[in-house]
Amino acid sequence: MVGPPAAGTRRAALTAVTALVLAAAPAAAADSTGTPDVPRPVARAVGADRPSPLLLRALARDLGLTPRQAEERLANEAEAGTRAGRLQHTLGSRFAGAWVSGATAADLTVATTDAADTAAITAEGARAAVVRTSLSALTGRKADLDAAAGRTRSLDTPVRYVDVRTNRVVVQATSRAAATALLKEAGVAADGVRVRLSADRPHPLKDVVGGDAYYIDGTARCSVGFSVTKDQQQGFATAGHCGSAGDPTTGYDEGDQGTFQASVFPGKDMAWVGVNADWTATPDVKGEGGVRVQVTGSVQAMVGASVCRSGSTTGWHCGTVQQLGVGVTYEEGTVGGLTRTTVCAEPGDSGGPYVSGTQAQGVTSGGSGDCTRGGTTFFQPVNPLLAEFGLTLRTAAQTGTAAPPPATTTDTWAAGRVYDVGDTVSYGGSSYVCLQNHQALTSGAPQAAPALWQRA
Repeated sequence: MVGPPAAGTRRAALTAVTALVLAAAPAAAADSTGTPDVPRPVARAVGADRPSPLLLRALARDLGLTPRQAEERLANEAEAGTRAGRLQHTLGSRFAGAWVSGATAADLTVATTDAADTAAITAEGARAAVVRTSLSALTGRKADLDAAAGRTRSLDTPVRYVDVRTNRVVVQATSRAAATALLKEAGVAADGVRVRLSADRPHPLKDVVGGDAYYIDGTARCSVGFSVTKDQQQGFATAGHCGSAGDPTTGYDEGDQGTFQASVFPGKDMAWVGVNADWTATPDVKGEGGVRVQVTGSVQAMVGASVCRSGSTTGWHCGTVQQLGVGVTYEEGTVGGLTRTTVCAEPGDSGGPYVSGTQAQGVTSGGSGDCTRGGTTFFQPVNPLLAEFGLTLRTAAQTGTAAPPPATTTDTWAAGRVYDVGDTVSYGGSSYVCLQNHQALTSGAPQAAPALWQRA
């Protein structure tokens, strides 16, 4: 969120400034330097072929890469997401997860419960992992644990997630006794769960200290996530723990800014603020050194993919996606559906944006550790937030303001709707199945977006 100019009409750019509340196809052939050429078709479709130099520098710094490797990684991640989506559709109930690995994310692994699927997986240029339990079964097991955690509200088992790499559900606990008690409450057998002992207790990254970004009701401070619109109302997405519906906000200069239109926390950690006429929504996120990085869509990154976060306290930092659909118990209650990352954050970064390449991923919810010794953070994915409130993400390629209701499993394709993997739509007389979770752009009709859609 960029503040109003010092003089003249106060018309500020609503930039995704970070401010936490303190309270694909097979790998390409190598060129003469031994570095593979950047894959183009899918990467170009999602903007991964033209990454910001700031993003490349941050990835190189935080992941220990060269700029060339960082560029290669973004392209490989984009290609892998499409291939994984096709295989998830093909494998159906046998699908057990997918992830990328290697310095440049050149290796895609897809897990299945049936060895007969190996040929189909390798035909897509991926490695096959034959495992015992499907992703749907693991997700169901984790849901039982999340429900039990919600009933007990124990802070001794604060994190639950599916680790697709090991084909296990993981419970982070302060002791084995605490983990055993949660399993008993959930009615989940111990042989299907791995216990990870840790003294860390995640917490929402909130603060009552004045600073950058925006202020809530004259007390707390948070970060703007992503610019959004709803009908003719402009605003921004942020974390639900930052404020409640009706709470007034002021900009970083403490000038009048807007009002929380809706907020959900706990359960989910999502909210949006409608701004007044002095502020204008832009597709920008504040990158390193305050230079803006533009968002071009909201295609969900897969496990192992790189992701960068912007925050008013710690600035621009990068890491990788560790797990999707994570359940976290804070002192205020349990939140489900979060994404766990290796990106560091500190109090004051809450609500700020995560991006993968040029794709919006989510807004900071909470975490543990810091940016000196390292840490773990969790973000609320942006696509469920957009669907929950009927919002349209402001992107570099889209200026529309209306968002239709969320898509059903069978429907006519429409821009502005949020689609999940496996959703089926009709368009131009044909049926298509969704390959990657995203909000549809006006330029992303199924027949023109093979990275996101496959003819059914």
